[in-house]
Amino acid sequence: MPQYSDDLFLGPAVTYMGTGVASANATFTGSISSTTLTVTAMLSGDSLLVGQYIDGTGVTNGTYITAFVSGTGGTGTYTVSASQTASSTTMYAQGNALLGDPSPMSLGVGPLGRLYVWDVIPQALAANNIATTQTPAAAGSITLTAGAGVTSVTTNNGTVLQLDVPRAVSVTTGAGTPTARNFTVSGYDYYGQPMSEVIASSAVASTAVNGKKAFYQISSVAVSGGTVVAVTMGTTDILGLPVRVTNVAYIASVKTNSTLAEDTGTFVAAATATATTTTGDVRGTYVPGTASDGINRTVMGILLPAIAVGPNATRVGALGVTQA
Repeated sequence: MPQYSDDLFLGPAVTYMGTGVASANATFTGSISSTTLTVTAMLSGDSLLVGQYIDGTGVTNGTYITAFVSGTGGTGTYTVSASQTASSTTMYAQGNALLGDPSPMSLGVGPLGRLYVWDVIPQALAANNIATTQTPAAAGSITLTAGAGVTSVTTNNGTVLQLDVPRAVSVTTGAGTPTARNFTVSGYDYYGQPMSEVIASSAVASTAVNGKKAFYQISSVAVSGGTVVAVTMGTTDILGLPVRVTNVAYIASVKTNSTLAEDTGTFVAAATATATTTTGDVRGTYVPGTASDGINRTVMGILLPAIAVGPNATRVGALGVTQA
């Protein structure tokens, strides 16, 4: 967890908000042409995930999945990191960790109360700090470029753009008469879980469309077709919460901009249905009442229910449904 948490216990107790991890491995029949992996049969193991490394006869060493195309974990097509040709064969995917349930308390009567203190100072949003101006002529990949508040980093999942804090991204159309297109953003949340979102750009010039999911790292962006006009991609002030908040009543307090009064920002509750590329954030989001500028601090006190912490806590209760 990136922020802080305070507990009150009656007697000694051991508790953890962190989660266990397990490897995600799969065996499947697949082939690769250019940067497209085609999976024709799942043979055993887990679902395929963005970030998994692919091995098999004829597969370039270090190849990993960068984005879903028609596949969403099973048969279908995926984008991989290296252009190559590999005939249909048995392939193996491995290396991406899945979150487990929070570790339970082993001693004591448990918490009389738990307040999670979320404390962030986001950088100013920018319309072009993920992808600078470009005009896609056809379906394909968007070139990613790290701008203000964004860093290019190399991880076990390859080279990704890492945002300053988990936050939603936007697609902005330029001057002219744009054609609305779907932009599929793929990457990871703060806990390293792969996620994707489809953002439909506007058919109106000079208009930004904001996504709903809070990304921490972005590995790729694919566009469904030519946009006619220039587009950019950047960050928003839609900030991702660190734990699942399903109702505003669980927010004990929220302050920003060094103001004692409660902040009048915009809260969106966690999406609790099965996640897809069009559903909302699995933990919820908040837009502070004062625009982020790298100076304004937002502090939120979040009341955690028993499903999020304690002997009966679950991963879903603490961190939301599995990302998609």
